[in-house]
Amino acid sequence: MKAYVFPGQGAQFTGMGKDLYESSSKAKTLFDSANQILGFDITKIMFEGSADELKETKVTQPAVFLHSVVSALVNDDFKPDMVAGHSLGEFSALVANRTLTFEDGLRLVSQRAQAMQKACELNPSTMAAILGLEDEKVEEICASIDDVVVAANYNCPGQLVISGSNAGIELACEKMKEAGAKRALPLPVGGAFHSPLMEPAREQLAAAIEATTFSDPICPVYQNVDAKAHSSVEEIKDNLIAQLTAPVRWTQSVQQMVADGATDFVECGPGKVLQGLVKKIYREAEVSGI
Repeated sequence: MKAYVFPGQGAQFTGMGKDLYESSSKAKTLFDSANQILGFDITKIMFEGSADELKETKVTQPAVFLHSVVSALVNDDFKPDMVAGHSLGEFSALVANRTLTFEDGLRLVSQRAQAMQKACELNPSTMAAILGLEDEKVEEICASIDDVVVAANYNCPGQLVISGSNAGIELACEKMKEAGAKRALPLPVGGAFHSPLMEPAREQLAAAIEATTFSDPICPVYQNVDAKAHSSVEEIKDNLIAQLTAPVRWTQSVQQMVADGATDFVECGPGKVLQGLVKKIYREAEVSGI
């Protein structure tokens, strides 16, 4: 069975999508429509912008979404048995399996990016990658700290990202190293994504999601919040809202997809991050990118 997976924030690079724009009239139409929906020339930033311009949250999230969705929609071989996306990538997956229209997906991603930006400004906070410790040990250390510090991204065995207040993350990194972590590396991000500090963004996004039409998907989506397959529109919406303050269970999602019969994983979007993670989670998987 074929699983299509969609990357999240951080996969962006200058020049992303330019080849698609120039080689496919369908892609060009979608890119041009995105400029109108967003009210600024995102394609110009994607094709020619600096790394700093691409790093702005209001640009990054729609840019990665756009590249991912367009690469799937213009591909004649795109026939998914199941889909999943890492964090932001869940929105791309939901357009790919027809739960959301392209236009509604883009609007939601743009609103999500702005809501997260605002939440980051309200609560200066950060994230850190912890390498070489068992998940349980990382969770135990997070729970021992008085400040907000939580496990945020279960990326693959031995790689977990934590999220929280600046002071909490600093202390957690020291404790992780003492416990034997190979690395405890603060990440250059705007705030504590997938933590309780994103609550203001969650409330804002919830209102936008409730006002958007969701349709029955053509195949199940494995969602970050519980790593399970979902086809019910109400469940999908609830999980999408919960996602902002809950951890991304990527390791568990891939394990569940494999248990449900996935053998081929195809990454749609910029970069190869998810192909690498899938291989670390399930060595026998066939991985490729569009």
